[in-house]
Amino acid sequence: MAGRMVVGTAALAGLVRPASAPDPAGGHRVLPVTPELTGLLPNRGLRRGSTIAVAGQPRPSGATSLVLALLAEASRAGSWCAVVGVPTFGAGAAAELGIALDRLALVPHPGPEWATVVAALIDGVDVVVTAVPATVSASVADRLAARARQRGCVLVPYGRWDGADVTLQVVRGTWEGLGAGRGRLRRREVTVSARGRGAAARPREVTVWLPGDALTRIIPRPVPGTPVASVTGRSAAGRLRAVPAASAAEPSPPALTLVGPA
Repeated sequence: MAGRMVVGTAALAGLVRPASAPDPAGGHRVLPVTPELTGLLPNRGLRRGSTIAVAGQPRPSGATSLVLALLAEASRAGSWCAVVGVPTFGAGAAAELGIALDRLALVPHPGPEWATVVAALIDGVDVVVTAVPATVSASVADRLAARARQRGCVLVPYGRWDGADVTLQVVRGTWEGLGAGRGRLRRREVTVSARGRGAAARPREVTVWLPGDALTRIIPRPVPGTPVASVTGRSAAGRLRAVPAASAAEPSPPALTLVGPA
């Protein structure tokens, strides 16, 4: 499976809706995100017209897993999403998280027309994720952010981006699934920090499981001095904190939940 591959700016016209067309998500000013991430965002979701930057590089920071988690709920709710300049973006991982591939536009190699491509997508797509070229100027970044505000698009720069409303970053991460030289990587415990301006000026931090499947949830911090067991059966004195056991009705996580960059 794959999203709609866009190989030139001329191909964008058939993929994006006119800016004056009815909002496919019903005109809501805030697009939903997975509940575990709501505490990081001042509006508890992706506010239309805002710029939500994801700091870090595709490998090995875990930023791509965070991007996928940000897109999942909005896509399920009917929003169009686009990913620009990430040739290793994993469509398989996106589908596993519930991202609708028939409403996902992929522009893996925008080339020197990067700003033009991003601007065209902002005009008609609900959420635009874009890797930030090293050569992008502050004036170009400001123009794209202003265009997103005007059009009601959520711009998600992937990399360094000054002046974002909120900047999210994976600051710590530990994989689960491998043990004693055997097993399979299943999911990742990550700590995500948020900083920003205005309502997001106060730094926030949350620890969650990524990718955001049915088992993703906030990892509670143990009470100091209280011994608890981890999901691996090892002492909580290790790096993993306690996680409530999944009920029998919950599906087990897939053998491999991440396709593409980690």
